[in-house]
Amino acid sequence: MTSSLVIQPEVIDRARRRAAIESTRAAGVILPCWRQLADPSLIPPAIESSLQSVAPDAASEKNLWRVHWFNRADRREKTAVPGHIVLPQALTGVKTPIVVLFGRRFPMIGAHKVLAAYACLIPRLVTGGFDPRHDRAVWPSTGNYCRGGVAISRIVGCRGVAVLPAGMSRERFEWLAQWVADPADIIRTPGTESNVKEIYDKCAELARNSKNVIFNQFSQFANYLIHYYATGAAFDCVFSHLKKARAEYRLAAFVSATGSAGTIAAGDYLKSRHGSRTVAVEAIECPTMLCNGYGEHNIQGIGDKHIPLIHNVMSTDVVVGVSDLASDSLNVLFGGNIGRSYLAGRRKIDADAIAAFDDIGISGLANIVAAIKLAKHLDLGADDVIMTVATDSALLYASERQSFLARRYRDGFDEVNAGEIFSRHLEGIVDDHVVELTHLERKRIFNLGYFTWVEQQGVALEDFDRRKDRRFWQDLVDSIPAWDRLIEEFNAEVGAGRAH
Repeated sequence: MTSSLVIQPEVIDRARRRAAIESTRAAGVILPCWRQLADPSLIPPAIESSLQSVAPDAASEKNLWRVHWFNRADRREKTAVPGHIVLPQALTGVKTPIVVLFGRRFPMIGAHKVLAAYACLIPRLVTGGFDPRHDRAVWPSTGNYCRGGVAISRIVGCRGVAVLPAGMSRERFEWLAQWVADPADIIRTPGTESNVKEIYDKCAELARNSKNVIFNQFSQFANYLIHYYATGAAFDCVFSHLKKARAEYRLAAFVSATGSAGTIAAGDYLKSRHGSRTVAVEAIECPTMLCNGYGEHNIQGIGDKHIPLIHNVMSTDVVVGVSDLASDSLNVLFGGNIGRSYLAGRRKIDADAIAAFDDIGISGLANIVAAIKLAKHLDLGADDVIMTVATDSALLYASERQSFLARRYRDGFDEVNAGEIFSRHLEGIVDDHVVELTHLERKRIFNLGYFTWVEQQGVALEDFDRRKDRRFWQDLVDSIPAWDRLIEEFNAEVGAGRAH
């Protein structure tokens, strides 16, 4: 593929590559290949054994080998099937099985965005596009991706800089403060989740210094690729596991908030194997795909007011809007003793199902609401499986829960309030703000990206348009073996130098 958009799997600067090899050797790092992160059974036994003594949240090079979906709940050992829950009908109100995979089981940040950060940095290292001794890795994000970038940067021996809105959850900033080399490496931009443009503006300012390398998750196609390849394989593994118990199952849809449009790439993988629909989720307070809209919301982890460059819009089938009032309310319902008591006592929800919501953050709650809407809209039945994701856990949103309670329930929160939330935001879900995309609707959403990427960010119109073609995306996927060969060659040179 020839395109200025995409980093090619070929060495571009041998001197900088040698510098990266020396730096990686000094850090004691061996880089996992993408196929090993998609299928951790391929990880060498010696490396697997060496992980036993390493804490999953340690800033250790060993934890690169845990950057996959197949970690057990303790995140120390592998499991044959990624962690997930099939939500009970008593909770969702629909017969359709809704399956949620847990991003919390990833190391260091407790969110699967560390996978995307790894995939975006490593191609620059192995091609000579990044010198860890002198360059700074700048990670623009609304929270989890920049945390993943800072973690990966620290491990491979370079300086990572987080750029994120000042209004994101307190827990994100507390984590960053423990991981950055310098407090100045946490850059707060104006606004909250909806203020992505302000992040871009700050990155444009930083990019004037050639030592700042911007890893914009919204335009880094490695983000798309790793989720297509590794996240898609993880969901496929879980579906195959479920289908063994019930042969009648068919995969009806993959549901994902778009965010940077990395995770939703797994929908392309699943569609190629099962013919499933790919469903994009956004906040109705900022209905960008639904009606070219704008606004502000608190579903932290999903960007908006623009269409990410790496979003394969022409392969997206449905858009579902969810209110942040739903996700904030459900965060209160599942995150406190009063709500959980109501769910167990009045609604007879299984204790294990309730406890599983420890592993589901705000964007995961929004995805679940969207999945229920989809099941109702399409009249899906008991054999139609919907799969979705919880990017991170409830641990990151305790402060958001307290803030919401202070705003909405100043006189206290009781089981009556819990019942009202259940009735409105679970039992009362209807299929509003759901659009099945026609070809014309897809073109409308695709064209909306023009204003961000061509007019504001300077992407060539020809490169922008080529993303309409299915072949563009298939060529990306076809490049994966070449990337693994480059990683293997890089590792070999790192090891050869270590041996001497």
